[in-house]
Amino acid sequence: MTASPSRMLSLLSLLQTRRDWSGQALAERLGVTPRTVRRDVTRLRDLGYRISATKGPDGGYRLAAGSQMPPLLLDDEQAVAVAVALRAAATTGVDLEEAAARALATVQQVMPARLRHRVEGIRFDGVGPGAQVAPAVLEAVSVAVREQRVLRMRYRGALEGRRVEPHAVVIRASRWYLVAWDLDVAGWRIFRLDHLEPRSPAGARFVPRAIPTGDASTFVQARAKGAQTEDVWPCSGQVLVDLPLAAVARWAGDGQVEAVSPTRTLLTVGSWSWTGLLAHVLKFDAPFAVVGPEPLRLAAAELSGRLASASSPP
Repeated sequence: MTASPSRMLSLLSLLQTRRDWSGQALAERLGVTPRTVRRDVTRLRDLGYRISATKGPDGGYRLAAGSQMPPLLLDDEQAVAVAVALRAAATTGVDLEEAAARALATVQQVMPARLRHRVEGIRFDGVGPGAQVAPAVLEAVSVAVREQRVLRMRYRGALEGRRVEPHAVVIRASRWYLVAWDLDVAGWRIFRLDHLEPRSPAGARFVPRAIPTGDASTFVQARAKGAQTEDVWPCSGQVLVDLPLAAVARWAGDGQVEAVSPTRTLLTVGSWSWTGLLAHVLKFDAPFAVVGPEPLRLAAAELSGRLASASSPP
């Protein structure tokens, strides 16, 4: 039986999940016999793929790691995924646009005409962040995180170098951040990767500390809201806005909305301050009433006085 190229690609895709597959399980997934699976595995080995096998009732197949890359084989879905990822490289915040374009051109050259035309048809516009992270910086910081080594760096605006214990790299709103324990100030800090310059050599190993919010992503989100230990706004309140639910929901951001009547909506929203919360509500340009809590009522009274004074001629 001649091996079907599509079946070979499907088999390779299953093996690349880095799990053990029994011959029977692979046969069921591919719709063939275990004997055909054994033949296809042999053909993949002939192409240079290192596939280990164990005998017995619990035996199976696994694609071994660490071998040299054989000829690249991609099924249709994988090829489209590669094309989308490479075209989107400019929006990641890492300075890889030129390298990604060259990589995409290389991949397209070895694709069949049918698939190449399909990939070339994938076009989309996206504006990346103004500041780009150098690939060398991302790599150096990531290595320090993985190996748990103190990172020596120079940070923009600082006269002296910094020493930090890097815990995680986080991407938020198309910007890259390092969550680290700053040894010089003995506290948690968040550093933008496009503002730092790693220095060599790497420092000593360190024992990771517990991040206040439990994980790095939540920590970055919390600090963006002005919170310290959890991903919540420091100030949160409720107001009744004299607008239909659809009109409020469109601009509610991460707030929650509930229809009270066809023309009135209960908005629960947070901000870094009570005045900031009121500013968020004022953008609806509609009458509203404060439900609570009391600090929000007091802030509304104070803000009304400010607005009255602002309306007087200077």
